Amino acid sequence: VQLQASGGGLVQAGGSLRLSCVGSGRTFSRNVMGWFRQAPGKESELVSAVSVSGDRTFYVESAKGRFTISRDNAKNAVYLRMNRLKPEDTAVYYCGAAHSDDLWNPTYWGDYGMHYRGKGTLVTVSS
Repeated sequence: VQLQASGGGLVQAGGSLRLSCVGSGRTFSRNVMGWFRQAPGKESELVSAVSVSGDRTFYVESAKGRFTISRDNAKNAVYLRMNRLKPEDTAVYYCGAAHSDDLWNPTYWGDYGMHYRGKGTLVTVSS
């Protein structure tokens, strides 16, 4: 079972990136999925989460209005569109998938992570 993120890179402040995460080894269509990030010297942070049907989303305060999470269950994928990037968005971003029995609980996932965690992709925002 694997979650592989891609789409990171170096971008100037104010720019945009679209991250993708594709799952393999099992379907994640019945799992809440999310994006986390970890900046150097800081703890991991839940940036965004999306419900199974996509009708419910969570964003950390700093991402509201700038980031948009979406998913494509047919492709076993979750995406994060990041606009108006800031230097403080610099981090390794990775995706996760909650246990299929989890109820909607971004606070819990923010503290403890999700059941499945993928490999990350580095986002660097220059000033």
